[in-house]
Amino acid sequence: MTHTTVTITRIGGPTVLLELDGVRLLTDPTFDDAGTQYRHGPLSWTKHQGPAIPVAALGRVDAVLLSHDEHIDNLDRSGRALLAQIPMTITTPAAALRLAGGAVGLRTGAHVAMRGTSGDLSITAVDAQHGPEPLLPVLGPVTGFLIQPAKGPAVYLSGDNVSTHAVTTAADLAPIGLAVLHGGAARLAPFGDALLSFSAADITHATKLLGDCPVLVVHDDGWSHFHEDASTVKATFAAEGLSHRLLAPQLGQPVTVSLAAGPTMLGHP
Repeated sequence: MTHTTVTITRIGGPTVLLELDGVRLLTDPTFDDAGTQYRHGPLSWTKHQGPAIPVAALGRVDAVLLSHDEHIDNLDRSGRALLAQIPMTITTPAAALRLAGGAVGLRTGAHVAMRGTSGDLSITAVDAQHGPEPLLPVLGPVTGFLIQPAKGPAVYLSGDNVSTHAVTTAADLAPIGLAVLHGGAARLAPFGDALLSFSAADITHATKLLGDCPVLVVHDDGWSHFHEDASTVKATFAAEGLSHRLLAPQLGQPVTVSLAAGPTMLGHP
């Protein structure tokens, strides 16, 4: 049986290049150099790691899937400049109002279609929650995405999210063939101990809710406000007997995964 495949290249932070059915999608673009510092009111960030692939080496990108535009670790200065070179940015309605050009704002449950080699590729906005309820007015709206090819299961992108309910809601919409989950247990000093993204324990819980698909954890490296990294994720998956579900490709190294039942990695393209 022939399955739809997706080729994934981790670029760093939340930024991933997905190649699916002839369509090339880039998530939350962050391409500033390591050492860049940012400040917004009482909040500050330092970027510790630059992109594994520079903008000049990306090649064609058909659309950006932007979980939100308000935080520099999801859309940094170089990433924001890149948007003008890409035909379409799919994001939240609030972000679309702020962004010029080809920004499309999707409310939760709404979708757009892109033409793939095997038919329409449907991209649906799904729930995400970027922190505890009392902080949501400050943190702003975030979206996750389901990428549904004409044939086979969907790719789920969590965005910055702390809600396992959002994960189950997405999984109820379509079978998931690959999940890309934001981790890092992000915290910022003005918000105390409040988690702004999944911890490793949260990610393993979410993994159990998603069936038997492979899971790629991103956005747990390269920034000063992360409190867990890939080693914590790896150890937590091992402790839960889930190591076979965890994908861990090297930064900049494309890996191809079959969107089929079970975590099947096909190898490098």
